[in-house]
Amino acid sequence: MPMEPSPVAEASPVAKPTPVADASPFPEPPLLSDPPPAAPAPCRIVVCRDCCCGSPKVTGVDHAEQTTRLAEAAPVRVSACLDVCERANVVVVQPSAAARAAGARPVWLGLVNDPDATEDIVSWVRAGGPGIAAQPDILELYAFPPPRRTRTATPADTN
Repeated sequence: MPMEPSPVAEASPVAKPTPVADASPFPEPPLLSDPPPAAPAPCRIVVCRDCCCGSPKVTGVDHAEQTTRLAEAAPVRVSACLDVCERANVVVVQPSAAARAAGARPVWLGLVNDPDATEDIVSWVRAGGPGIAAQPDILELYAFPPPRRTRTATPADTN
């Protein structure tokens, strides 16, 4: 038996809401064409953890704890050998972008082999690091100039 279509009820007109003028006590936030500026990048830390630094060759140091402690103060990048093995454990504190733009340079610290030295670095970094906060006097004992990398001359260099 064929089914007869059911009668369709006529759609009743939908009432549109009436706009209410400023019903909310809170104004609309302004539209932003640009996102808000990001927080300035903090200084960063590089720790050498390769052939000597971070290895059992440097005894009496909890290398993992040292890296974790530094990471609580700033982003840490673990590096391959920085070619200053005689100064293991090496930590390089890089200035923030703003400090770098103002002329601050990375500070290389060697023989960072005790928790007190690590804490001095953490305190300095939390205060702003190179170019922002004064380097604690005690860290002068650990600071050394960065190594100069030499490059072998190629035939193109001699022409």
